[in-house]
Amino acid sequence: MTTRLPRTLRLDPSDAVVFEHAAAPGEWAVPGGFAFWDDDPAQLSGKRRQAFRAGFLGLSSFGWSTLVEVAEASAAERAAAVAGLAAHIRAAYGAPDAASAEAAALEEIRFAESLCEHPPGTVLALTRSIEAGQVRERFRTLHRRETPHRDFGSLPVFGIVEVEGEDEPGDNPDLSAMARK
Repeated sequence: MTTRLPRTLRLDPSDAVVFEHAAAPGEWAVPGGFAFWDDDPAQLSGKRRQAFRAGFLGLSSFGWSTLVEVAEASAAERAAAVAGLAAHIRAAYGAPDAASAEAAALEEIRFAESLCEHPPGTVLALTRSIEAGQVRERFRTLHRRETPHRDFGSLPVFGIVEVEGEDEPGDNPDLSAMARK
């Protein structure tokens, strides 16, 4: 028996820049909103805020990924994902016992499966926000263009530039000043 689960996808190095800990490409993933239950979203800043806004939780590294793709998972892979997530929930979030941790992990995995009612390879993105005092998650599918946009040709829209020895930019970096450096 197979199922479909989200698997982390990295199209460029941006996840390593925007998240404190980026998930490796190819990890099984869940939305991971539970990781913010003890946080006040209005007080989040920097990389933690970015993880809240747009991160899927990878189930091997427990790092974050901006994008996931729908992928086929065997029963054994699903069981391993549930077991790993349950162990993480117990260790990192203090679930009172193994049964409670497994129940929470199963709920999260089932929710992740419900997002994967698309063909394998479909790319998913998420946006979290606060609306009327409640956390709201929105999911969307992204589709590859068969031909590049006519105005841009094959030029990349963004480039990642790693700079050593400088402070991390804040929530509103001056991109033009960074480009001049």
